[in-house]
Amino acid sequence: MVHAGTMGYMDPECMITGKANAESDVYSFGVVLLEIACGRRPVVVVHQEEEDDDEDAVHLAQWVWSSYGRGKILDAADTRIGGEFDAREMECMLIVGLWCAQLDLKLRPSIRQALNVLRFEAPLPPLPSRMPAASYMPPVSGTGSCTSSSAVTRQSTARPPLSRA
Repeated sequence: MVHAGTMGYMDPECMITGKANAESDVYSFGVVLLEIACGRRPVVVVHQEEEDDDEDAVHLAQWVWSSYGRGKILDAADTRIGGEFDAREMECMLIVGLWCAQLDLKLRPSIRQALNVLRFEAPLPPLPSRMPAASYMPPVSGTGSCTSSSAVTRQSTARPPLSRA
């Protein structure tokens, strides 16, 4: 079986194991939430401060998690809206996005749980200050594969580059 998806939105576990499931959709939903809240693509180019010419591609969830870990999650909000947003709603959207886009599918909520938090019908989930590592392993047999329909490309915008936290 071959799974196709767009780089950045596709569950990393599916890319490794070749198995998609409901949690894979939750992952993609989380990435979309982060993309909307931050106004950035799911894979971004980060300019390192030490060396002007050095760049790395970083997943948006990693970048947002660095702001969350510093206790400044609202710093990840889209700068183009100039702070004109409800802070509680933005914080909720960013945290639910992180919750859904965790690498380990066992740590992800169900869509119902995520929607309940987004509707303020349930409290914000407690998340660790650092993005948890994935606990899955590559498949033993070569029966499954995932492919990506797009490559990581540099995003060109007029906004200032991201700095590595």
